[in-house]
Amino acid sequence: MSKELVADVIQNPSLDFTALPPRQRRPQSPARTKEPLDLVVMLRQHGDRLHIAAIVPGQRTPKNGTPHAYLTVTAGDMLQKAARLRTVWRDRLVHHQPCDADGMPLDGHPFSDVVDLSAHAKPSQRLTDDLADEGQHLLEELLAGTDEQLSAFRAFLMDVLAGEEGLRITFDSDLHLPWPMLAVELSGDAEPRHGFLGYRHQVEQTGASAYPAAAPASAIGQHFPVTSLNTDSTLDNVGRAADVRKLLEERSQLTVRTESETLLDDLAAPLLNDDVMYFWCHGAFVENGSPHPHLAVRLSDDRPIDADLVMRKRRRHRGSADAVFHPFVLLNACHTGQTAPEPGLKHLGGVLVNLGADGVLGPQIEIPQLFASEYAFAFLDRYLGGDSTAGEIAMALAREYADDFHNPLALAYSLYCGIDSRLETAL
Repeated sequence: MSKELVADVIQNPSLDFTALPPRQRRPQSPARTKEPLDLVVMLRQHGDRLHIAAIVPGQRTPKNGTPHAYLTVTAGDMLQKAARLRTVWRDRLVHHQPCDADGMPLDGHPFSDVVDLSAHAKPSQRLTDDLADEGQHLLEELLAGTDEQLSAFRAFLMDVLAGEEGLRITFDSDLHLPWPMLAVELSGDAEPRHGFLGYRHQVEQTGASAYPAAAPASAIGQHFPVTSLNTDSTLDNVGRAADVRKLLEERSQLTVRTESETLLDDLAAPLLNDDVMYFWCHGAFVENGSPHPHLAVRLSDDRPIDADLVMRKRRRHRGSADAVFHPFVLLNACHTGQTAPEPGLKHLGGVLVNLGADGVLGPQIEIPQLFASEYAFAFLDRYLGGDSTAGEIAMALAREYADDFHNPLALAYSLYCGIDSRLETAL
């Protein structure tokens, strides 16, 4: 007589043979892990009109769709207003000249001759407050209008910008505006300088179509990062320039380039291993017979290095899997954060990012050499540590110079891409 056997299965051996093991995800390096941004603002030009939209990544889209609107201001008007804001900063801050009791100009430009403006705290505060008001006015002009949809968008965006501090914000924009120098009006007893976007938040401008960069060759088998100092040797003894060079020598594998030929030859080579490219030189707009002069930098020789020249030298390596170009670029030369004068024109920062650069940081205005050398030392000292991103450092320096030294000039430095750029220093 047959009898049914009772079996107790205390394990699950068959699953081990009939199912694939769970896929193991390769752990990412903390330096390469990028969290979602807190706010993305998209400003696009459609014919004669500007369209703006904003998304908070990770936040559910409301039932009435993504906040967006068509602006009433034109692109030309906004670019002119942005140029005026830069001029105000230059004339009232960089070229500030005090007068005596009779109204006669005194010698020197105290806001350019020193970095720590504590001895000029009261006039500096009045000026900074006025510049914050200028920044508020420009942002209000951008979003001006009575249309219901535009009014709703303006209320949404202003609420986010004036709310929680320390957000990571990308302005993905066809118009290259001095975003860190724009400001929001704060309620209560808040200091006006706290309203600057570059003081409140980590801010970058984007818009370039970057090619994916190959894995950094310098991160393979090396402890030290690879850096370069691309410089005009006449600036060697200005401010803390010597300290910056010493910092790079001690904490990285440094290449010094003083001639344009050397720089252009290295750009033309497929492998350029710089993790950080530091430019300490002069920047100026060069007349070219068109309505829009182009920005160029110069090293120790007189050859202007502009966007087209850089692109020409490196164009054969665009998108190549065998080429390496991944630096974070600190363009510490006048106007180099001021990208294109109008949509569609090439600019130095955008070309570098298009070629693979991790990001570009530079001043929107003519910058005093003494301040520029101090800012470079402070930024590079932190960036070479590998603990902070470029966005974190730029915001921290804007706050420190404004709060501790009564000097708002760090707000003139702006990021073109690179908000999450971080140096990998470990093997």
